[in-house]
Amino acid sequence: MNKTHTTKLMLLYKSWSGEEAVSISPLPLSASYRKYFRVKSENKIALGVFNPDHNENKAFVAFTKHFLKNNLNVPKLYAEELDNNIYLIEDLGNTTLYSHITESRKKGKTKNDFLEYYKQALTELLKFQTVASTDFDYSVCYPRDSFDRQSIQWDLNYFKYYFVKLTQTPFDEQKLEDDFNSLIKFLLSTDTNYFMYRDFQSRNIIIKDDKIFFIDYQGGRKGALQYDVASLLYDAKADLTEEMRKELLAFYISSLSKKIKIKRNDFKKYFYGYVLIRILQSMGTYGFRGLHEKKAHFIKSIPYAIKNVKFLLQNNLLPEGLDEIKSVLNNIINNDSINSLNVIEEPDKLNITINSFSYMSSLPVDLTGNGGGFVFDCRSLNNPGRYDEYKMLTGKDQPVIDFLNKENDVKEFLENVFLIVDRSIKNYNERGFKHLMISFGCTGGQHRSVYCAEKLADHLKQFKSIQVNLKHTQLGKRDLLK
Repeated sequence: MNKTHTTKLMLLYKSWSGEEAVSISPLPLSASYRKYFRVKSENKIALGVFNPDHNENKAFVAFTKHFLKNNLNVPKLYAEELDNNIYLIEDLGNTTLYSHITESRKKGKTKNDFLEYYKQALTELLKFQTVASTDFDYSVCYPRDSFDRQSIQWDLNYFKYYFVKLTQTPFDEQKLEDDFNSLIKFLLSTDTNYFMYRDFQSRNIIIKDDKIFFIDYQGGRKGALQYDVASLLYDAKADLTEEMRKELLAFYISSLSKKIKIKRNDFKKYFYGYVLIRILQSMGTYGFRGLHEKKAHFIKSIPYAIKNVKFLLQNNLLPEGLDEIKSVLNNIINNDSINSLNVIEEPDKLNITINSFSYMSSLPVDLTGNGGGFVFDCRSLNNPGRYDEYKMLTGKDQPVIDFLNKENDVKEFLENVFLIVDRSIKNYNERGFKHLMISFGCTGGQHRSVYCAEKLADHLKQFKSIQVNLKHTQLGKRDLLK
């Protein structure tokens, strides 16, 4: 947002409040490209919003007016200038349901401290889905007016391209597409004629004066009841226990059955299908915002999503068939780079990940949010793989080790690497950093890069202030092909 937009927001604020703004402070960025500002004057306060997506703004304003008319707990809309992509809304404060959960856990409080808020949220959700849905103008929805085949396909592609491929998870493209089509058909075979909030999760629920309010509903559209319940109960970092999820799901179904006639077993069958699509969509977001855009918050959500995936697989809760989706999810669960997140998310020591890789593949992905580290190119070194006696061996085998030990340029190369890395370790420890990634690449990822990675790992044993994780990317792939 440039100064022109800031100026326009302050002028809009003055027009609404009748007072000059004395401060305008940006709020932390979220998953969207919307920018929020807390604007204050002597007697009033509001949130100013700039969003370059004009159609999304139109949807938000129309939704807000409709929800307020139906007495739903959303922020008041103070003023708008859609031609300038700005508007003012009520400032509900900073306490989200997620932040409340986090603080409660830090203080050792029981689940009852936030369970009632969840029940409040589910009760209010029913109002969005039924009361507000009856005379809702779905023509204002953006980018689609319903969670239809196209919408679901977008979410599945998001998962495939921004999570599966970014994490180098193996899959059969045609089989995966066939499963996507089967999942879409299954999801759309239930009743999809209700308002679907789309992003009904703990960060979009605000607690103010012991009352809950709802934000970020501009992606809403027509869809199934199960989607938003799945979004809330399987919200990754909220990390609800299965006991809580069962209790809350039972509470919702009981409340729903008082409003409309439902078959509970059918509802649950479709519910877990919508849990799956919501998790896949979320993982696409974590891949794009985290792995691609290097935003640590999203990367740190990945282990929680994986935990939810494990639960679905272990309890056979996925729709029938979908063998390739299940295979992909199992491959993700067994992906060493992803699994390492559970170990190194909040390490006590400086955690150093050492990789060997092939330049014919792709560079290792840094899953810590640190943005990557050193990449050393070993292709200038003499390649044992050119000789028949070493072709089937790796840099971990003694004949290859002996071959490279005799090469003076290898010795000089590693001495320089050690000097650079040692200096970084000293600096990182002094500054309290927790992650450093070092990667060695060669043509096939089999000989020189593996040897150098092993040598560095051995060299670093002298440091007591670090923890080392050694990964041979290409060797793992060779083992899978055996």
